[in-house]
Amino acid sequence: MNIDLAGQTAIVTGSSTGLGRACAIGLAAEGMNVVINYHSSKEEADDTAEVISEAGGRAIVVQADVSKEDDVARLFQACADAYGHLDVLVANAGLQADAAFTEMTLAEWNRVINVDLTGQFLCCREAARVFRRQGVHGHSKSAGKIICMSSVHDEIPWAGHVNYAAAKGGVKMLMESMAQELAADKIRVNAISPGAIRTDINKAAWSTEQAMEKLLQLVPYGRIGEGEDIANLCAFLASDVSDYITGATIYIDGGMMLYPGFRFGG
Repeated sequence: MNIDLAGQTAIVTGSSTGLGRACAIGLAAEGMNVVINYHSSKEEADDTAEVISEAGGRAIVVQADVSKEDDVARLFQACADAYGHLDVLVANAGLQADAAFTEMTLAEWNRVINVDLTGQFLCCREAARVFRRQGVHGHSKSAGKIICMSSVHDEIPWAGHVNYAAAKGGVKMLMESMAQELAADKIRVNAISPGAIRTDINKAAWSTEQAMEKLLQLVPYGRIGEGEDIANLCAFLASDVSDYITGATIYIDGGMMLYPGFRFGG
């Protein structure tokens, strides 16, 4: 299997930290030009770009709030100005604002929906427009690839996180509907749904021995995921190796979706 992404260009939203950072670094390692997007953490975005540059890759850093239409247009224009084309969008930017359902404020609900769902809509729409204009060209068998970052919570309910779970459930149907509509244009759309991955956003769930032991009760495979696991899948979906895959959600979760509570009977 030859994953050849040399010369292609990717925008990875929310790539100053976490899964976005891992995907940006992973795609650059496969030869892609990368646009690193951040909302407020410029220092971390610059650090991601430096890691890529030191490894011989190419990256630019662009600030944009993905929940704002004008910011998204500016992000894609910066990509066009720097590299002249776009091959892959990784719609990764997301956040949490957790609260018990009856205590959740409208502001907390809107904040998560605006970034995690509307932000993906705006970025994916802009990418699809670019891919349609470009058509299929020499870089790939497809006109473009969209990879939506979802979560196991697009299927697993999550008390205390209804805004996040609702957004990810929306991402799943958004992705599938886009895939159906855009397939005739040779635009592939898929989603990655991670389970427990070691990032700062969920540090409390793995940073102590006791927390890790509790977490792994939900993971039959017996280990927490790493950013590299997600980056590897991202590179696969970005490549022609996966050319016949569209409209798929791939769960990368060590078996978290397998109802682990039933491992010992029910």
